[in-house]
Amino acid sequence: MTIAPARTLTALVTGATAGIGRAVALRLAADGSHVVAHGRDPERGAQLVKEITAAGGTARFVTADLANAGEARALAAAAGKVDILVNNAGIYTFTSTPGTSAESFDEQFAINTRAPFLLVGALAPGMAERGHGFVVNITSTAATSPAPIGGAYGASKAAIELLTRSWATEFGPSGVRINGVSPGPVRTAGTTAMLGENIEMMGKVNLRERIGEPEEIASIVQFLIHADSSYINGTVIVANGGERSTLPQ
Repeated sequence: MTIAPARTLTALVTGATAGIGRAVALRLAADGSHVVAHGRDPERGAQLVKEITAAGGTARFVTADLANAGEARALAAAAGKVDILVNNAGIYTFTSTPGTSAESFDEQFAINTRAPFLLVGALAPGMAERGHGFVVNITSTAATSPAPIGGAYGASKAAIELLTRSWATEFGPSGVRINGVSPGPVRTAGTTAMLGENIEMMGKVNLRERIGEPEEIASIVQFLIHADSSYINGTVIVANGGERSTLPQ
């Protein structure tokens, strides 16, 4: 597969030092993009950049607290002319509605929804002016699967899915394609810490009967910025292994 146009593209990946974001950063760098890796841990950021450069790619690390609107805008400025924006950074708290504090609600929406909104607002106009660009938003099946806990998190991701479609109508006519990926449970440090030994059981609820891997989500992101997906815009691809109507016996 080849990326169009045929020049080095710059990709900003938020939350790039772990899990899905790290897999995406490695995949895009291997594909020839210059990666601007965002995170909050300089040590992990330096390690990622070292791994990318050792493999022959190019990358740099920029730190920012995306819960802070000013730092989100500063990240966009530091990234410069970006051709690919992957909004991956996110936090979640799986608590009940009365058990979710106002601070937790605000933080989830600030990082999961407002930060991507600010980054797209800052970077997509430049893509549109240049006549090309890609935005991929990492959402979650929590956006469309109601549960008795985690309502704030699901709502923050549902908002991003609506924004994905809105941004496609806003910037699509100028050559910018904006899509999303909605993963089911994926094996990351966060899900492992949360689920512990139950992480493998989580995979039993889908038709593949296993949990997803970060690299599988990264492959979908890679597809969405290639010419092979040129007719896909304003779409959220669900990657959850396939839904079951009943659990396996």
